[in-house]
Amino acid sequence: DLHYQQLATVFDYPDAGLPAQMRRLCESLQSRCPAAASRFEFFAKALPGSGEQLSEMELDEVQEIFTRSFDVQAITTLSVGYIVFGDDYKRGELLVNLNREHRDAGLDCGSELSDHLPNVLRLIAKWQDPEIVTEFVEEILHPAIDNMIYEFGANRILERNRLYRKHYKTLIATSADRGTMYIDALQGLLAVLKQDFNLADYRRPEQRSDFLRSLGREMEIEAEDAIPAQSGG
Repeated sequence: DLHYQQLATVFDYPDAGLPAQMRRLCESLQSRCPAAASRFEFFAKALPGSGEQLSEMELDEVQEIFTRSFDVQAITTLSVGYIVFGDDYKRGELLVNLNREHRDAGLDCGSELSDHLPNVLRLIAKWQDPEIVTEFVEEILHPAIDNMIYEFGANRILERNRLYRKHYKTLIATSADRGTMYIDALQGLLAVLKQDFNLADYRRPEQRSDFLRSLGREMEIEAEDAIPAQSGG
């Protein structure tokens, strides 16, 4: 479906044409999924500037927010398999299967892995087997998007900031107006998935893949690696 290709661009690294992309997406969703269109309109209104193109300064700001949200010292990650499985071997199996599905669909994952959210959304637009795509959305994508939205919650951001202060003596700077604007984009995507796949509300299990816990363990390993080995005397 065309709208999954459009949805993928929302979660690509931002370029200057993002406002125009958002306008087209909102127009295409307005009659098909008004709830999603409303969330994406909130996201579009949070973008700096008022034109169809971002200026260089405006683009720098949006790219910085994107990086803080998904890449470096991130709120969450766009790797849906990592969110669901962490470092478990099941993520490796998922990547192998998704690599095959991307190849069969004639899609290039570029520099990202096959479970990167924009790659997954482009695959949904091309997937020929409705049973496989439904199973993937229900078992992997829906839990991942729900957990991504959860990570944007105020309490989780406070926990994350405490974690970074402990390990790096730093605090992530956030914009009061736009720092968490990608939550609206994720909620818009979730609304589309719920309507297209008739999804019920996701019930988060007690034991789940915890992005913060995984991140904290990675930081501990980094700290251990940074300690110089004691030489024998």
